[in-house]
Amino acid sequence: MKIIVTSLFVEDQDKALEFYSETLGFVKKHDVPAGEFRWITLVSPDNQDGTELVLEPNDNPAAKDYQKKLVEQGIPATMFGVSDVQNEYERLLKHGVEFTMKPTEMEDITIAVFDDTCGNLIQIIEHK
Repeated sequence: MKIIVTSLFVEDQDKALEFYSETLGFVKKHDVPAGEFRWITLVSPDNQDGTELVLEPNDNPAAKDYQKKLVEQGIPATMFGVSDVQNEYERLLKHGVEFTMKPTEMEDITIAVFDDTCGNLIQIIEHK
């Protein structure tokens, strides 16, 4: 068994698609109509047959509440691995990304947390 798809609730699918593809660098794999919304998935550029990230509309009141409470408590909705957190932090700052936690070393990892502009906090992690 393996993880093939994971979802992330977003406030605006178009805005999220732009942020996750143009700013973060993920590659759009699917973008098809699904009722009043769309089935949008992205993948890592270096593993385009790997796990897909679904940009799920948070039209459901439970999803909105869940998303809001995670942000209020400073809890990231998900985590992405990077090879160098400091370099990624500096690159994203140049794109206007706001961080709630600057790169922080913890034993054998370095993490940072940013606002995805779509209602989520996202953590990036580097394993040493």
